[in-house]
Amino acid sequence: MGCSPNASHSSVFLLLGFSRARISPGLLFFLFLAIYLVTIIGNMTLVLLISRDSRLHSPMYYLLRGLSVIDMGLSTVTLPQLLAHLVSNYPAISAARCLAQFFFFYAFGVTDTLVISVMALDRYVAICNPLHYHSVMSRQLCACLLALSWVVSIAHTMLHVGLLLPLYWDGDAEGNVKLPHFFCDHRPLLRASCSDIHSNELAIFLEGGFLMLGPCALIVLSYARIGATILRLPSAAGRHRAVSTCGSHLTMVGFLYGTIIWVYFQPPSQNSQEQDMVAAVMYTAITPLANPFVYSLRNKDVKSALHRLLGLGRADS
Repeated sequence: MGCSPNASHSSVFLLLGFSRARISPGLLFFLFLAIYLVTIIGNMTLVLLISRDSRLHSPMYYLLRGLSVIDMGLSTVTLPQLLAHLVSNYPAISAARCLAQFFFFYAFGVTDTLVISVMALDRYVAICNPLHYHSVMSRQLCACLLALSWVVSIAHTMLHVGLLLPLYWDGDAEGNVKLPHFFCDHRPLLRASCSDIHSNELAIFLEGGFLMLGPCALIVLSYARIGATILRLPSAAGRHRAVSTCGSHLTMVGFLYGTIIWVYFQPPSQNSQEQDMVAAVMYTAITPLANPFVYSLRNKDVKSALHRLLGLGRADS
């Protein structure tokens, strides 16, 4: 074993995340294929419904459509490559493709967290200031917030890609770098490096932590105000209706932020590689899969829109 050239010249990375799995590669292939297909179909259906049905042309659904597009991108960055490697005896990816996968995974992933926090702001305005909801959360403001999320995410990702490029890697005799993961994620890449990674770790905890703290603070403050407003509502039915509009969002916040904090914001010694893998599967596969079901397909407006699209008679029931 020795230091291979840096990321711009290294030969290949071997993604060996499932090489020691107790489940057969064939079964894993069909499992992840099913997850990917359902994710794409579910989120694509949601995008189609919101785009076509005028009754869903509200700020909340506009943001949901953006989130569904991001979730499809997040799954597409990782799962097709995993499917190809599950049927291959040589799960290799070139250094350039590895860095590209890292870039797009980070860009989609960080944008996902930022849009989730924008949706908390949307719920705050809808419940705490309902009379001015449509004037405050206008289509123009939502578009600006989505664009800002992408700009911040891409700038953040370029910083971490720039910190990865000079690193050297702990390669085998052929110069291949073994990653015990199923895609080019940040922690496995840093573990495989034989360079000094203190600046990378510092950037994760300081810059990355700050980027997480802002959206988390927005979510916590929004729901603190929402909770206070709900407690002041005079009717139990009104309180139940307000809580039901926030339940799906809070579920996805738990999914998303819980796995991100578990993987990226603990000292590496406290995370086993198997635990990282489980959390990464939750983040890259299960959360995008759950989005159309937890958020919207349980929603009466979306189900009515689906009935209208399919031409069913009980569309408005």
